[in-house]
Amino acid sequence: MAQKLGIRTVLAVDIPKIRASMHLDTVFTMVDRDAFTIYPGLEEHLHIAELRYDADGALEGIVDHHSLSDCLRRTLHMDHPRFIETGGGDPIAAAREQWNDGTNTLAIAPGVVVTYRQNVVSNQVLRENGVKVFEIRGAELGRGRGGPRCMTHPLMRESL
Repeated sequence: MAQKLGIRTVLAVDIPKIRASMHLDTVFTMVDRDAFTIYPGLEEHLHIAELRYDADGALEGIVDHHSLSDCLRRTLHMDHPRFIETGGGDPIAAAREQWNDGTNTLAIAPGVVVTYRQNVVSNQVLRENGVKVFEIRGAELGRGRGGPRCMTHPLMRESL
């Protein structure tokens, strides 16, 4: 599959095996070219394996990463990845807003996201970090355990 798609690098991220981190995008989502929403404290519990493939799609090697920041710098060629913590890093706000999928934002363009309106603290922190936020009512959608990113069908658009 790597050969067919022209993929040379895959990051396999082992996240905590708890309900709050069911999928990677429930605890970590890219919202801008250099910025990510992240559930507070997640980085210290991650194990990341970088799988490298040759032009024929054969596995060349595996590199273990123990720092999310270093991994992103290396693989995405970022100088300084920015992490925007759910709930502004406040443990109570983070836990409450994580239940409402505060980390699971839908990026519709670099620095432009769709979020659930009820995640007041997380939405404000996104704005303070230069992200344009479109809020939607999602109280009923969230009961199905999915944020705006999880609840969206793939969009087709022109390359950036």
